[in-house]
Amino acid sequence: MKKKLLSLSLVAVMALGVLAGCSSSGSTEKEGEKQETEGEGTEATGEKYIIATDTVFPPFEFTNEEGNFVGIDVDIINAIAEDQGIEVEIQSLGFDAALLAVQSGQADGVIAGMSITDERKQTFDFSEPYFDADVTMAVAAGSEIKSYEDLAGKTVAVKTATNGAAYAKSIADEYGFTVVEFKDSPTMYQDVIAGNTAACFEDYPVMAYNIQQGAGLEMPEGMTAAGTQYGFAVAKGQNAELLEKFNAGLANIIENGKFQEIVDTYTK
Repeated sequence: MKKKLLSLSLVAVMALGVLAGCSSSGSTEKEGEKQETEGEGTEATGEKYIIATDTVFPPFEFTNEEGNFVGIDVDIINAIAEDQGIEVEIQSLGFDAALLAVQSGQADGVIAGMSITDERKQTFDFSEPYFDADVTMAVAAGSEIKSYEDLAGKTVAVKTATNGAAYAKSIADEYGFTVVEFKDSPTMYQDVIAGNTAACFEDYPVMAYNIQQGAGLEMPEGMTAAGTQYGFAVAKGQNAELLEKFNAGLANIIENGKFQEIVDTYTK
């Protein structure tokens, strides 16, 4: 009888061991499946970035006659994306809206002819500079204004948060003129052409391109000053990997000649 009871006890223990083994094996298998799924999800979402930009700031971003959104900034970010093996979705929002989109986390980065300034460094982390932009003054074709001294008592136009705006404000008191701001360049140009403002200050490559396209403006001789540098930006403390990829890609496209090819497309 004791022998029989002992045999039954051994069978029960073995059965429990088998069940425990099955349970452990099933749990491990599920965990493995879960880890594999999580890994696949991270890989899929980590390679696409939303890049905000301006709407109209030729030759850096604008819609051409064929209806395509193009420009130096657009081509640069696409070339860097290709070089780094990432995907970018470009959203044309307007300059102020683009900055807000990055700050609020709705976009990962911004490239919009954005000058690198100490003030902006409080809010954004910048890439290595990708463009040096001088500032120039432009007036309506045939205007009698030829120098800063001629602006005394008058109003000049600038585009909000640009290199040109910063420069105009820095010399406004010295030359006795006031500054009015506009959200986009075309509206600013039309205000000068209409005679509502005496002149406008703009980044030289932008102004040169627009005059070439028949903007109805002219640049008085000798009215170009050293400006600042443009940079790609992300929200401060965020998207460090994207910033690294931009810098690495920028170095590569400069080295292989793609960068200069892009610039020449819009300036020559």
